[in-house]
Amino acid sequence: MNNESHSIEQLKGRTIVIDLSSLYVIVGTLIGQDQHYLTLENADVHDLRDTATTRELYVHDIGIHGVAANRKRILVSRTEVVSLSALEDIID
Repeated sequence: MNNESHSIEQLKGRTIVIDLSSLYVIVGTLIGQDQHYLTLENADVHDLRDTATTRELYVHDIGIHGVAANRKRILVSRTEVVSLSALEDIID
């Protein structure tokens, strides 16, 4: 297991925030991974084109109000991920 996989594995079972290279932000519980995908459940796939809210404000609001899941389970392509972190690591 490489260092990157080890770090992601430490987030398993936690609510994470994923910033994608597209205009999407995904928040959900990380339940698994492989070389191509991250698997999340109870996820909110949020298209920033549908709102005037910024990424930062959207994530801040989730920290206050919780995740409004719109997907039971999703696969996220690792090639699209710009950053990911635990929700509790987001700084206000």
